[in-house]
Amino acid sequence: MTTETMLSIFLGIGLAASVGFRIFVPLFVLSLAAHFNIWELNASWEWVGSMTAVVTLGVATCVEVFAYYIPLVDNLLDSIAVPLAAIAGTAVMVSTVADLSPVITWALAIIAGGGTAAAIAGTSSLTRLASTSTTGGFANPIVSTLETGTSLVMSIISLFIPILAIILVIILLFIIFRIYRKFKSRKT
Repeated sequence: MTTETMLSIFLGIGLAASVGFRIFVPLFVLSLAAHFNIWELNASWEWVGSMTAVVTLGVATCVEVFAYYIPLVDNLLDSIAVPLAAIAGTAVMVSTVADLSPVITWALAIIAGGGTAAAIAGTSSLTRLASTSTTGGFANPIVSTLETGTSLVMSIISLFIPILAIILVIILLFIIFRIYRKFKSRKT
C-alpha cells in the first residue's frame, strides 16, 4: 500500500468523523479542496469540485449550521442525522480513497467511513438530548457551536494533516467507547 493510499484513507476517515458532527461542513471543505486543486478526488467524484457543487454545498452548510440554533429543529435534525451521517461518511470515504480495488474501497467506506460517522453522530445526538433534558434546551446553542467548530477543525486537519486526523479519530472513538461502557454498566 502506497503512502498516498494510506493518506487518502486517513483523510476519508477524518472527514467521516467530521460528518458525524455536521453533515455538510466536511463535504463543503472537501468540495473547496477539490475545486482549488488541494486534493484530487476519484474520477467519478470530480464533480464535487465543480463550482455548482461548491455553491450548493456552501448553501447547505449554512442552512444546516443555522438550523441547529433553532429550538426543536435541532432535535429534529438529530433524529435524522445518524442515517444521513452514515451515508455521507461512506460517500466521503469513497470519494477520497485512492488506488484500491472497488471492493476494498466500498468495504472500507461502509465500515470505516459510515461506521465512524454514525458512531459520532449517535453520540452527538445523545449529547443534545441530554442537554435538552437537563437545561431545557438553553445549552443547545453551546453544544451546536462546539459541534460545528469540531467538524470544521477536524475537516481542515484531515485535509492538511491526515495522520493527526486519524489519531484524533481514534481518541474520539475511544472516548465514545468509554461513554458507551459507562452507560451500559449503569443500565444493568
